[in-house]
Amino acid sequence: MTHLGDLEIFARVVSTGSMSAAGRALGFSAAVISKRIKRLEDRLGTRLLQRTTRQISMTEAGQGFYDRVLGILAGLEEAEAYASGRSSQVRGTLRISAPTSFGRLHIAPHLTGFMKDHPDLKLHIVLTDDFTDIVAEGFDLAIRIGELSDSSLVARRLAPVRRLLCAAPSYVASHGTPKDIGELASHISHGTRKDIGELASHICLPAHNNDNWKLEGPEGNLSYRPEGPLVTNSSEIIREAVIAGAGIALRSTWDIGRELRDGRLVQVLPQWEGSHRLTLSAVYPSRQFLPAKVRMFIDYLAALYGPVPYWEQ
Repeated sequence: MTHLGDLEIFARVVSTGSMSAAGRALGFSAAVISKRIKRLEDRLGTRLLQRTTRQISMTEAGQGFYDRVLGILAGLEEAEAYASGRSSQVRGTLRISAPTSFGRLHIAPHLTGFMKDHPDLKLHIVLTDDFTDIVAEGFDLAIRIGELSDSSLVARRLAPVRRLLCAAPSYVASHGTPKDIGELASHISHGTRKDIGELASHICLPAHNNDNWKLEGPEGNLSYRPEGPLVTNSSEIIREAVIAGAGIALRSTWDIGRELRDGRLVQVLPQWEGSHRLTLSAVYPSRQFLPAKVRMFIDYLAALYGPVPYWEQ
């Protein structure tokens, strides 16, 4: 009889693509993972994986075995939840990757309720603005802002992302309110036609000085590269600088919704908004075998944010 733990190890090796990544996710060394796979292959009397120094791939037998193992693991979890009558209780460790600012503002403050509902579940949350390969690094899911580029992953939409031009009242008092988009930049591209306008009369605070601002407004879509006196790789520094009155910034409403409500920031040029439609999503490796702990955390965030997230209200 094959040990169920060997099936889980095999499925994790396939999904992560390496012994070491599977070991990190399951808490074993790569050597232990390799021995368990070898034991499974010996018991079955066939090779499931082709191993090279660079990658692991499945044999034909391995592919068919993997397809059936996923169904077994999913059915086992469903059966355990049914038999125990505690489908709302999960245990183990849930590893999550999330953007730094969003995680601090909109995940961390809401963890208490989730942890109270699931006292046997340990959360391991890593905040980073770097791209995270959630499969290779052993994460159960990631919260991402943008578009899903890896077709092998599954994304569930949590909320829309809207971006506005904003400034502090102190900045507006000192520099005035811009009346036209041309006051923000001297070189603006409208589609394929480039216009040279007046010298920019306002201070812009781009998150990265080499990033374009893509806007949509009464003149259609436009793109330009704002130049500002502050250069940083930190979006949070730009956020604090615009609140302090240093200039005008293009910010997401999830980032500055509270400041807009309490008057620390005001929207400028409201006829213009970010034209690049972004989405807040929960991303995870497979739809076939979605652990209950992953599903419950995603459902929790989806209910929390809703179709019109609280930072937009």
